[in-house]
Amino acid sequence: MKLKSLSLKSLHWGPGALRKLAMPLAAIALGSGGSLVWANANANAPSVPSETDLAVTAALKERLPRTQVSRVNCQVVDGVCEVTAGSQLFYVDRTARYLLIGRVYDMQTRQDLTAVRLLEVNPDLLVGGAAGSRQEAQEVETPRRGVSTPSASGAPRMMSLAALPEAGGIVWGASSGPTVTVFSDFRCGYCRALSGVLETMNVRVIERPISVLGSRDLANQVFCARDRRKAVKAAYAGAPITDTRACDTSPLDANERFAREQGLAGTPVIVRSDGAVIEGFRPREVLEQWLKGARS
Repeated sequence: MKLKSLSLKSLHWGPGALRKLAMPLAAIALGSGGSLVWANANANAPSVPSETDLAVTAALKERLPRTQVSRVNCQVVDGVCEVTAGSQLFYVDRTARYLLIGRVYDMQTRQDLTAVRLLEVNPDLLVGGAAGSRQEAQEVETPRRGVSTPSASGAPRMMSLAALPEAGGIVWGASSGPTVTVFSDFRCGYCRALSGVLETMNVRVIERPISVLGSRDLANQVFCARDRRKAVKAAYAGAPITDTRACDTSPLDANERFAREQGLAGTPVIVRSDGAVIEGFRPREVLEQWLKGARS
């Protein structure tokens, strides 16, 4: 997990929070860097937002204007606020300056608390491979394994991309291979892992960035880069994008609008040429088999 600019000095830990300190430490040590982040499964959100909740909500609207925040709860862990945005969870400090991305694993009960909390938020969608059993918990640091989501393992979901403008896609990969469209967020660890897998395969990738974790500015830089393929790799690596310039980014607005209309609350989402959909990361062997099933 990557912890971006998180200063522990900015978090005010009360005397009663020492027993909870193991939770953020576990998130730092064991976080996978995916688009999902840790939460306290035993916390009950207050029915009435506190003054702090409202202040953080206002600050997030300014800092993440394209992220639809549905709830802020600053009473889960001292000094930290749980933010719910659709079926996504993340944490910020009480100034809404520092964002914590990852997951928490309770080493005493050997439970992935992220999975429990996500199922509370949205029982129908578990993105990014949250684990529950002891065996899965031991593999929490291996995002390349992936886990099936209900949409992928049950009745296959189909999605028509006909309404999307061609200009909103960033094309890379093998020009002669089968085409896959990926809705991604450049700050999503599982999107980064998927990008690395697709790069080793004979596929033509149409990447359509959507801002799940407030990454629209980064997506704009990639979209406006002279060498978009190089910019995609730099974005996932956390490296600066140096060859970008001002350009029309309205095609990315179409990606965002389409994602909202289709209810795409998490990333990555992979769409085959015939419209079949996989939600979440999958390893190469699964993707190769899945691509063979495309209807011509």
